[in-house]
Amino acid sequence: MSCRSNEERDPLSKINPFRVMTVMARAQELESQGHRVVHMEVGEPDFPTAQPIIEAGKRALDANRTQYTAATGIAELRHCLSRYYSEKHSVAVNSDRILITPGASGGLGLLANLLVRVGDGVLLSDPAYPCVRNFIHMMSAQAQLIPVGMSQNFQPSPGQLDQYCQDNTRGLWLASPSNPTGTILERPELQACCDWAQNNDKHLLVDEIYHGLHYVDDLPSVLELDQSAFVVNSFSKYFGMTGWRLGWIVVPDEYIEKATILAQNLYISASSIAQHAALAAFEPESQRIFEQRRDAFRQRRDFLVKELGDIGFLFSDNIQGAFYVYANISRFSADCEEFCQDMLENHGVALTPGTDFGDYKSRQYVRIAFTTDMESLEIGISRLRSALL
Repeated sequence: MSCRSNEERDPLSKINPFRVMTVMARAQELESQGHRVVHMEVGEPDFPTAQPIIEAGKRALDANRTQYTAATGIAELRHCLSRYYSEKHSVAVNSDRILITPGASGGLGLLANLLVRVGDGVLLSDPAYPCVRNFIHMMSAQAQLIPVGMSQNFQPSPGQLDQYCQDNTRGLWLASPSNPTGTILERPELQACCDWAQNNDKHLLVDEIYHGLHYVDDLPSVLELDQSAFVVNSFSKYFGMTGWRLGWIVVPDEYIEKATILAQNLYISASSIAQHAALAAFEPESQRIFEQRRDAFRQRRDFLVKELGDIGFLFSDNIQGAFYVYANISRFSADCEEFCQDMLENHGVALTPGTDFGDYKSRQYVRIAFTTDMESLEIGISRLRSALL
């Protein structure tokens, strides 16, 4: 009788710590000791929740909107999202297909349970947001990592999908815009991925959490190209509601019933207060605020790209979404974790090591977030310049 490996017995053994949280904790410890730290590690917008959303949350609390909602979310919010897809993407998405979740993480967890079984394989880009592969590991399934580099804009090609697809591969999970790279799948590239999934009978899931925070005129939702695809999205990034823990997923019609049953069992419902507050996110005043903030992020990106390039960092020349630069540090160090520790401890700049995001050349990279104000970014750049030049 053969014995199973520890990884087979315990899928949690494959789950790595989220290193950025360790960096952030140490940065906060240094701050408590009186040191000024420039936070360029955290993927959280520095802007407060828009005031119309706060006021809507207060009204919901005063009206005792504190009971459980339906597991799929309140109908008003799902209808708002349906209209949002129609107005922003010119695509019809029936509100029945939209489920409100406790953050995008809650949505990813639900979709992992819906789509992945023990022993399955799921194709993922490497680098990618680490929690995605961890959800797959928790299902006792295999994250089949596709190494993607700077020359290909950190996004997989159809040829690579053929190369890394295995007999047990059940799906392809993508992100556009991507965390940590800030790169996007342009319409022809996304269409090619849709075609590959359909031609190979694989499910397709696209993380669109950073939609809205993009710096190109045309960033398609996968639903414009393939109504059989699954989508996960969030109110955290563009809508600025990180701590409210609210997101949504879109599933094909034939998966609505099973997804609803999973929602009932996994989390009962998303926060009632957060859902009612989020209704205000679609008001014109809120949208005006979000667009002003997107312009601010664009200005920060432009500043960082120029200054980091002058210092000697290497990165994609097509950072068109999110609020990150995934920068190659080979000129300065062979180990991103040692580099990040040095920058934090000796120079007061907090960065995220590339090892958080995968295996492929990850020690050569750091993620630099522009989620702090311009004054702080200027101080951070000055410190990096002094440390490295």
